[in-house]
Amino acid sequence: MGGVGIGVSRGGHGDDPTKYPGKLTLYVIITLMAIAMGGLIVGYDISISGGVTSMAPFLEKFFPSVYHKQMDDTSTNQYCKFDSQILTLFTSSLYLAALVMSFVTSTMTKKFGRRKSMMFGGIIFLVGAT
Repeated sequence: MGGVGIGVSRGGHGDDPTKYPGKLTLYVIITLMAIAMGGLIVGYDISISGGVTSMAPFLEKFFPSVYHKQMDDTSTNQYCKFDSQILTLFTSSLYLAALVMSFVTSTMTKKFGRRKSMMFGGIIFLVGAT
């Protein structure tokens, strides 16, 4: 298993960055796995929202002009098929809302605790899914 080391130097002339005593510990491995999982979750979220916003029933219900434009387009070229600023604004608003809420949730977690915050988020998810 490979690891990446970052040499830290105090600026002295005799420092050798190859002699940095950094080691691949269990703590480092767990931290790297948490970072990787965060990246996977972001990628999964982007693919799900992109897939949903290109589904015909979703477009027909929420963006009928884009749906009709898609149905009229008989070419096989997929580039810029969903050329709609409103649809783009909707998709972008999902990520902007997540950014804003990430700041709000830290304050909420400090005030109410993790358990209550997670229960509240689960209830909101359940109501939204229902």
